[in-house]
Amino acid sequence: MSRPLLHLTVAAVLYFQGRYLLVEEKDKSSGRLVLNQPAGHVEENEDLISAIKRELQEETGLNLEPDAWLGISQLKAANGHFYVRVNFVFTPTELPAQHQPQDDDILALHWLSLAELRSHALPVRSQLVLDAITQFEQNQLLSLSQIRNAVAHSL
Repeated sequence: MSRPLLHLTVAAVLYFQGRYLLVEEKDKSSGRLVLNQPAGHVEENEDLISAIKRELQEETGLNLEPDAWLGISQLKAANGHFYVRVNFVFTPTELPAQHQPQDDDILALHWLSLAELRSHALPVRSQLVLDAITQFEQNQLLSLSQIRNAVAHSL
C-alpha cells in the first residue's frame, strides 16, 4: 500500500483595521497569479508557531506573534497531494509604516476587506483562503494553549 504525499503547512490570517493581508504569488502548478494568505511548509525540526512566524516574516517583512488559531484545514490538490494546513490569527493593534516581502516568490502585498477579496480580479489560490477568513469572521478562534510544545523523545 502506498501512502499519499502529505504536506504540513501553516497560514496566517492577518487582520488589521478591517482588512486582511494577502500575498500575490504565481501558482506553481497553473502558472497563474493568485492571492493567498502568507503561508508555507513547516520545515524539518520546526514547531508550528516558529513556522508561521517565519513564513509571515519572509512573505511580508512583519515580525508578529499569533493571537489564536483556527484549527486545521485539509485540501487534496489537483496534483494529487494532500495538504494539512494549520491556520493562525494575527490581530495587531499597530504595524510598522513600511513592510515588504523578503521572499522573491511574493510579487505584492494587498490589504483587502472580505468583500474586496471576493470581487478582486485575481482569484484565491484555493478555497482554504476564504474558509479561513470565514472562520475568523465567525469568531471561531482557538486558544494557542491548545497547541502543546513538542515533546522530546527519551530512552
